Amino acid sequence: MMRKKRRSSAEKTEPTDTTTKAKKSRTNGRQSKQTVPQETTEGVFGDFLRKAGVTLKTGGAPNEIAVDQVVFQKRIQQQLQKSPRYPGIVQEFITGLESFIEDTERFRNCLLPCVPQLSDGDSSSASSFQESLLRMLLGVETLQTSIINTLLEKLPEFMFDSAADGGLGVPRLIINQLKWLDRVVDTKDLASKLMELVSVAPVEVQHDIITSLPEILEDSQHDAAARQLHSLLQENTQLTVPVLDALSSLNLSSLLLTEIRGGVMSTLAAVQLEDLPVVVNFILHSVSASDAYEVVCNLRKKLELEQCVLPLVLQASQSRVKSKAAAAPTSSSTAGGSQDSVVLILDSVKSAVRFQKTISEAWIKAIESVDEVEDHRVIDLLVLFILHSTNANQSRRAAERLLKAKVRTGLIQEALLQKTFRDFAQVMRGQFPSILALSQSLLRSPDPCVAPFGAQMYRHAFTAFDSYCHQEVVGSLVTHVCSGVGGEVDMALELLCGLVQEKPSEMALYAVFAKGILDYMDNLSPQQIRRLFQFLSRLAFGQHQQGSHIQDDMHIVIRKQLSSTVPKYKRIGIIGAVMVVGSMGALRPKLKESQNEPLSQEMLRQVTGLLELVRWSSESSPEAAALYYDELANLILTSALDPQVQEMIGKSVLNDFERDFVVDLGPEVKGSFPFPPRVMYNLDEEETQGGIAINLLPLLAMDVQNKENQNPMKKTKEQVSPLCLSPFFRLLRLCEEKQYHADLEEIDGLLGCPLMLTDMDVVEKMESMSKAEKDFLCTLLFHTINWFREVVNAFCSQKGTEMKMKVMTRLQNVTYLQTLLERALAGTPGFIPPVCNFDGEQTDGIVLSSSAQLSKTKKDGTGKKRKASSKNSSDRSSQLDDGNEAEETQQEQPEKESRPGVSLAAYRQFFRELDLEVLSVLQCGLLSRSLLDSELHTDVREEVLLGPAELVFLLEDMLRKLEFSLTASPTKRAPFLKGRTDKSVGFSHLQQKTSRDVASCCVQLMPALCSHLENCHNHFQTVLSENKGVVDGPATDAQEHQLMSSCYQLLLQVLNTTLSWSGFSQPGQRGLLKKALGVLAGRLKEGEAELALEQLAKHSFEYLLNFRSTTPSLSTALCLSQLVSTVSERGGNAAAYREQTASLARGFLTQSWVTASGERERGNTFNKALHTLLSIYLEHAADVLKAVEEIAGQGVSEILNASKDECSASWPTLNRQTFLVFYKVLMAELEKAARKIPACKMNDSSESQCEKLLMWNLAVRDFHILVNLVKVFDSRPVLNVCLKYGRLFLESFLKLGMPLLDYSFKRHKEDVQSLLKTFQLSTRQLHHMCGHSKIHQDTSLTNHVPAVKKSLELFIYRVKAMLTLNNCQEAFWMGNLKNRNLKGEEILSQRSQGSDEEEEEGEEQPLSPLQEESEDETLDSDADDVKKTNRGGELEQAPISDDSE
Repeated sequence: MMRKKRRSSAEKTEPTDTTTKAKKSRTNGRQSKQTVPQETTEGVFGDFLRKAGVTLKTGGAPNEIAVDQVVFQKRIQQQLQKSPRYPGIVQEFITGLESFIEDTERFRNCLLPCVPQLSDGDSSSASSFQESLLRMLLGVETLQTSIINTLLEKLPEFMFDSAADGGLGVPRLIINQLKWLDRVVDTKDLASKLMELVSVAPVEVQHDIITSLPEILEDSQHDAAARQLHSLLQENTQLTVPVLDALSSLNLSSLLLTEIRGGVMSTLAAVQLEDLPVVVNFILHSVSASDAYEVVCNLRKKLELEQCVLPLVLQASQSRVKSKAAAAPTSSSTAGGSQDSVVLILDSVKSAVRFQKTISEAWIKAIESVDEVEDHRVIDLLVLFILHSTNANQSRRAAERLLKAKVRTGLIQEALLQKTFRDFAQVMRGQFPSILALSQSLLRSPDPCVAPFGAQMYRHAFTAFDSYCHQEVVGSLVTHVCSGVGGEVDMALELLCGLVQEKPSEMALYAVFAKGILDYMDNLSPQQIRRLFQFLSRLAFGQHQQGSHIQDDMHIVIRKQLSSTVPKYKRIGIIGAVMVVGSMGALRPKLKESQNEPLSQEMLRQVTGLLELVRWSSESSPEAAALYYDELANLILTSALDPQVQEMIGKSVLNDFERDFVVDLGPEVKGSFPFPPRVMYNLDEEETQGGIAINLLPLLAMDVQNKENQNPMKKTKEQVSPLCLSPFFRLLRLCEEKQYHADLEEIDGLLGCPLMLTDMDVVEKMESMSKAEKDFLCTLLFHTINWFREVVNAFCSQKGTEMKMKVMTRLQNVTYLQTLLERALAGTPGFIPPVCNFDGEQTDGIVLSSSAQLSKTKKDGTGKKRKASSKNSSDRSSQLDDGNEAEETQQEQPEKESRPGVSLAAYRQFFRELDLEVLSVLQCGLLSRSLLDSELHTDVREEVLLGPAELVFLLEDMLRKLEFSLTASPTKRAPFLKGRTDKSVGFSHLQQKTSRDVASCCVQLMPALCSHLENCHNHFQTVLSENKGVVDGPATDAQEHQLMSSCYQLLLQVLNTTLSWSGFSQPGQRGLLKKALGVLAGRLKEGEAELALEQLAKHSFEYLLNFRSTTPSLSTALCLSQLVSTVSERGGNAAAYREQTASLARGFLTQSWVTASGERERGNTFNKALHTLLSIYLEHAADVLKAVEEIAGQGVSEILNASKDECSASWPTLNRQTFLVFYKVLMAELEKAARKIPACKMNDSSESQCEKLLMWNLAVRDFHILVNLVKVFDSRPVLNVCLKYGRLFLESFLKLGMPLLDYSFKRHKEDVQSLLKTFQLSTRQLHHMCGHSKIHQDTSLTNHVPAVKKSLELFIYRVKAMLTLNNCQEAFWMGNLKNRNLKGEEILSQRSQGSDEEEEEGEEQPLSPLQEESEDETLDSDADDVKKTNRGGELEQAPISDDSE
């Protein structure tokens, strides 16, 4: 039965013509017997067969068998053995067989199955299926060897014959006879003969023989055959597929399989592309768990799919060449064939990772281990997509996590993704569900480096795939936009805008999907609404208007929003309408000609109508009108509009502005106002006759009067609000710039023209004013400052010296007015300023009352009150304390009273945004007061120089812009209770620019920044030399010192923020980084040839080190240290600068810092700077453990008995007030250093163990010193730090240190014993702290206690395990530990009777040396601890000290 089953599967390819003949003969019955001729052969062969039941036929008819084949074989065997001529009769039989099969037809007949011979009465005498005659004879062991020889000798005769029509060739029939024999008598001989045949046969026959070997040979011959096949494979790669097919089916030893797999791997590069899937399949399915990682790594290196697929350009050119040669079909087949082969290769990988967990883990590890960008390949991305597509959650998560990590570190970049989609689009299409899922996950990532990669995956998927994928991508992006998560929405909208620009006709098909976003606008920010309407209006009103079917919907939505009385929806309507105008009235270039296509009259009519509608709907609200002007100005700035639309917008702007806001200078101003009007800030004194002024005070007074009357019926369209002054001027300026190509001659009078204000001395009389008068004055100051800011925006780029002078004067006006405003706000609690950024909620960011702010802003970072300065002072608050968390170490000393002033930091959203172009003013020189005193004032008039107050003002604004644009902040979900202020308020113009634009602008300004930095350095150097090296000498002006310190610090912060931009790590920005470092390096060594990045970083580092001698404050010193550290990282070899960075930070830490007034620096800002600087020092120190010991052992000991204000001699920044800062950093860095000590391995050398033991000895000694300091400095914050980091250190010791002690105990018994003894003293002190915390019931401390006690308990059992491992368990015993307070006194309120428990390592040594060793690792504690101990069977039922609460 078994044999028949196996044969049926093996012979399923037998020809059908034979079976049909068999059926015919079966149906003919007896008649066929008579018609077919009788036997034609005589002799032993024919006689034996006849007697055994087989009738030989000729003429193409199949041989007949009358009995079952088993019976036939048995009869033949018996006849041969019973013959008197045995064994000679066997040869006669074989001779008869050979003579019979001389005829080709008869031979083929003998190779084909026999048919049953049916008798009339018995149809079941033979089974329906019978073997061929030769195969049945091969089952007779006596004949087998001879028949095999005969068959193999006959085979060469038919090697070059083609297969019979519709049937099988004779060679294949011969090989089929040898398959699945019940027993092979001489399998070794058979194997050798078959391999001989392979060496001479043509490829087709070789293929048949090789693939049949597993079915012919017995297991004993598999290894030998495999070796021969392996050598054959090395010689002839044409046989790759059959050989690997055979090898896959052979039963081989693991060693041989590894050897063969290695050989196959070595030939991988020479294999034909179409054979590659088979090779990969063999390699991956012959892997064991132990060598999976190694095999996959090798396969990954050798499998260069990039070379498998021709780039599209080459494919196109080849197909053109072939089509010319009339071979177009083959070109297309070869182009697709390579992609098909890659698909099959990936199918092999997919089946391997799906069914073998070890393979999927090996692929993950292999890709994870690649740590160079250029070493990553297409196969990595494809395999990650495959792993993500498998059903196993573990593989999906691992693939996603790995891809995110690679993208985050910049190892897998957009260029690789682009290459993968470009060259393997057909292959990637099969992985689309995974690509879509991964894109969604990456885009939702809060990491700013990961989300853009997800966006690129979406973009490439849309570009490369078919319409089904387009629909899925657009649907997914719409879902992202509707999610309401800031960063996710921004990225999705940016991507949709890009796709509309690249593929307008494809995107138009899905306009209905995109239109759905209009229902979710409530959660979008103004900038997001701009992008949304830009995207939809391009789709609906673009040049070809493919998405015109959503035009009506957009008009309906915009009209509905414009007519709303809710300000939020009206704002959305205005923004949307202006963006639609931008798309409808856009400049439309002709496709073929150079000139532009004019706008149709119908479209112009629609644009005009929409603008009129917006103007009409915003007349009733000054805020809406101001927003309309701002949005229109933004449109003119960013879009290329049709000249007709441009002219229509600009034609009435100048006249309207003059009518509404400008008045002629006359002898007097009529009307009653809260303050006497006066013309102020006139820069055109010579033009007093016939001059003009901005009519601000009368407008504001009228506006206030109208609001008080609150009679809407009297409100007329002529009414003008001062809110519109700055927005309208911005619109006017941009229209003029566009019309006259950046020439502002038409309106340059507005730069120097005065304003109708009042005498600013009234600020001094604030106390005597009414609430309304105070509010009026503050509002007037806000409007004036915003006017000047907008004027500076307009004229900052003008080249003339006179214009530059006026711009500089306007900046001085701004800084002076800001100091007045600070004092005015201090006297006006609860004042809400006028809105000036109109695209956000007007209620956002309600300012705290001034009394609260005064308490916060009384002290600056030096502990000294800020003095209100005169004309050249400005807001210096941004670089000071921003309210970050800090531990208070003492109550600040009472300060001297001075004029109050409110920080304007909280009011920033009420100032007009300065354009990025304003920063070009920084390129003017710095004029410090010391230069002013020593030179004539007339020199200042002749040169355009920047004062220190203006420099601080510009640098603060620049730093805010850089922190907004270049500092990557994670995109977080909106909190449940939304914060009042939006960080993007006041950055509307900046949001229009990319991070690269901002970085490029900063790099262009770097020479100017360096000049200012050098001027600051020179200033302080001069002051120090005049004061003979003392900061607070007689030559120091406190106010000037503070201004210059602020300049110094801001310049360093700006440079650091610029160079810290994450975009510099992208390959496309390398040139910009080199340019930036080149500026710094060029200040030191000018005129050098083009240097490598590392050299530029080195010179930049040396240049910055020159500033260390003049840093005026610790905060400035910290900024310099951070900048130096950033530069060293940008050079690519940060380790080379570690020592110098550590030396710089140490120099600052060992320096005494005093203010200009001679007081020592103190306060929260100082403490934060000290914390960061100390961290930088310890992170860069060559030996952290020695550095910690030096500070803790030497520095702290110097202040133990010192007075409260006395400093350490060796570390002047260390005193009792700053001890907590030092302690926290020392504990944190010690714990971090302990975690970095390498783990011990069993096979480590003795030297390696000694080295690690020494490191742990140092770490434990430092820990002991730090923990013991708690006895002197026992304040709650210090205890908190000690408990937190003490537990972490203990856990690191258990994880990394105890395995080392396990292996080192026998060799270094004394060292281990000493280490544990020292550690025991520390852990005992930790236990005392736990007791202290519970006695005082301090929740901030008791929160740490359970985790600390758990670690202490673990430590006991771990030491016991170590002793047991080293056969010293008898040296270990435990008792109960008394509860004590911090001073070591017993806590008598609790039962505490037991003796100290101990651990001892010594085999025959007395127990006394180590008797105290584990006393601290108490097992007393809570009831849970007692239960655990009793369960472990380690303690007797001795009294347990109970310190539970």
